[in-house]
Amino acid sequence: MYPPSRKDFISLTLSDPHSHSYNNGKHRRQSCWRKWKQLSRLQRSLILFLLALLLIFGLLSYPSITKQWGGKQCPHYAHTVTGRESQHLFLLHTFLTCRLKPCCAQSSNIIFCLLKTIRKCDMHIIASYRTQTFKIALSFFINLFCWPLLVVSTGKVDRLEAVREAFRHAWKGYKDHAWGHDELKPISKSFGEWFGLGLTLIDSLDTMWILGLKEEFGEARTWVEKELSFSKNVDVNLFETTIRVLGGLLSTYHLTGDQLFLDKAKDLGSRLMPAFKTPSKIPFSDVNIGKGTAHPPRWTSDSTLAEVTSIQLEFRELSRITQEPQYQDVVNEVMKLVHRLPGKHDGLVPMFINTNSGQFTHKGVFTLGARADSYYEYLLKQWIQGGKTEDDLLEDYLQAVEGVKKHLVKQTGPSGLTFVGELSHNRFNAKMDHLVCFLPGTLALGAHNNLPGDHMDLAVQLMETCHQMYTQMETGLSPEIAHFNLQTSDGHDVVVKPADRHNLLRPETVESLFYMYRFTKDTKYRDWGWEILQNFNKYTKVPGGGYTSINNVRDPVNPGPRDKMESFFLGETLKYLYLLFSDDTELLSLDKYVFNTEAHPLPIWPSPPK
Repeated sequence: MYPPSRKDFISLTLSDPHSHSYNNGKHRRQSCWRKWKQLSRLQRSLILFLLALLLIFGLLSYPSITKQWGGKQCPHYAHTVTGRESQHLFLLHTFLTCRLKPCCAQSSNIIFCLLKTIRKCDMHIIASYRTQTFKIALSFFINLFCWPLLVVSTGKVDRLEAVREAFRHAWKGYKDHAWGHDELKPISKSFGEWFGLGLTLIDSLDTMWILGLKEEFGEARTWVEKELSFSKNVDVNLFETTIRVLGGLLSTYHLTGDQLFLDKAKDLGSRLMPAFKTPSKIPFSDVNIGKGTAHPPRWTSDSTLAEVTSIQLEFRELSRITQEPQYQDVVNEVMKLVHRLPGKHDGLVPMFINTNSGQFTHKGVFTLGARADSYYEYLLKQWIQGGKTEDDLLEDYLQAVEGVKKHLVKQTGPSGLTFVGELSHNRFNAKMDHLVCFLPGTLALGAHNNLPGDHMDLAVQLMETCHQMYTQMETGLSPEIAHFNLQTSDGHDVVVKPADRHNLLRPETVESLFYMYRFTKDTKYRDWGWEILQNFNKYTKVPGGGYTSINNVRDPVNPGPRDKMESFFLGETLKYLYLLFSDDTELLSLDKYVFNTEAHPLPIWPSPPK
C-alpha cells in the first residue's frame, strides 16, 4: 500500500502529413495567444521578468540615466555603484556585493536574493532619480514582477520540495557507495559499519514514506525483505538498536500496514530480550543478537540512565501489537525501579546506574545532555502513549521540570538568553549540549497536553537560545556543545571551545521547531528551520551525493568535513524539517502519534474504557 501517486502527464504533438501551411495573420495571432494562455502563471511571470530586465538594461545604456545612477548608495547594504562599473551588470552586481544571508550563495536562490535586494533598495534608489518616467517604470517593474516571484520563491511548496531534494541527494550517496551498510562516508565514497544492520536504510524507511518517495521506499523494502537478517554473530547496543531499528520497523509497519516490517520487528525484539537478564533487572548495554547473550561494556558494569529508560516506547508498542506482554513487562519494571530509587535531586537523576546493584552511581552530577536527556523525554511520552493513565510517569516528569527550573536554568549576561546548564556536586557549569535542544519541543508537547502553562513559556525562551546557537556561528550551524557567558558585558552570549566546534547534522533543534510551529503557528520557527536547511546545503552537502558532519562551525571557509553522514540525518533531521514546512496538521497529528527519540512515530493508544 503506497501513498496516492501524483498524476504524471505527457504532451503529444500530432501533425497531419497532408496539411498545408497557413498565412492567415489572424490565425497566427490567435494561435500565439492560446500558447501564451497555456503557460503557467510562473512561466508567464518569468518571461515578463526577462523582458523587463532587457528594458531596464536598455534604459541604462543612455548616458543621461547612467550619470544619475553613478555614485548612488543603497543604505541597507552600504554599497556604492560608481560610474566606472558596467551599468549593464548593475542588478547582478547588486546581488553579488550586497551583504546577503549565506543562503544566497546557493545558485537555486539567486532570483530570490536578487529580488529581495532590489526590493529593499528600490525606494532609496528611485528617490534619487530626476527622470519621473523612469521612476514610474522601475517602481512598476519591481512591484509587478519582483513581489510575485518572491512569493513563489519562498512558498511552502518550494520548501517541501527542497527537503525532498536534500533527501534524494543524501540517498543517492548512500545508494551509490554504502548500500545495505550502516553509514555513508560521503567524502571517501565508502561506508562505515557499526552493527551491520543497514542502520541508515532502516532509519530512513518512514521518512521516505512520509515524503512520498515511492521509488526509493520500494528499493529499501526489497532490501529489507531479501537481505536484512538478525541471525548474525554481532554485538549491538540495546539502546541504539531499539530506537533506530526496532523503532523504525514498528513505525513503518504502522504507516504502511505491511506485515513484513512487523515480522522483522518481532524477530529483533525477541533477540534483544537477553539484555534484561541481570541481577537487578536493569538491562546490559550490549547484546549479541546471534548468540543470545548480553554483557555490559568492557570497562564498567554500569549502564547509562538514558539508555535503559529510553527503550520503553518501542518495547511497549511491540507488546501491544503482538499481544505478547513480555516486552512491556521488562521495560515497565525498569521504570518502576528508577521511580523508587534514592539519589535524585528534585526530580533530576544521575547519569549512570549499575546493572548488578540497580543503584545510581556517579551521584551528584546532573545534566539534560548526553547520557540523561531522553530519560526526561520518555517520561512524558510514555504517559501520553499509554493514554495518560500512568501517574508515576507524570509525577516524575513534573518533578523533573521543577528541578530543571530550580537548579539548571540560568540567563546569559549580555543578552539574557535562557539556557539549561549542568550541576556537578552543587557547582553550576554554564555548558549546554546541542542535545538539550530537544527540551523546548518536549515542554511544548507537555503544555499541549494540559500541563502547566509556564512549561510553554520556558519552551519559547529555550527555543530562542537554540536558534542563537546557530545564528551566532559563522556557518549558521550549531556546535555540538556551547558554553554561555554569565558575565554582564558586551561580549558574546555563546562561547565555543575548540574541541566542541563540530556539527554532526543533529536534529534536536529542528525537532523542537516542528513542535513549536505546530502548537503556536508562529512562522518564525519555519523561517529558522529554513535557514538551517540552507546552511546544511551550503556547508555540509557533498557533490555527487550525501552530507557530511563538519569539524568547525566557526570557519565558513574551511569547515573541515569529517566524512560521515549519521543515519539520524535522514531518519530525524530531514523528517522534522519536512513536517515543519508542511501545512497538513493531520500528517502525523500530535494527538494521534508520539515520536520516539529517533523521530519514529508510534500511535497513541486508545483510552481504556471507563
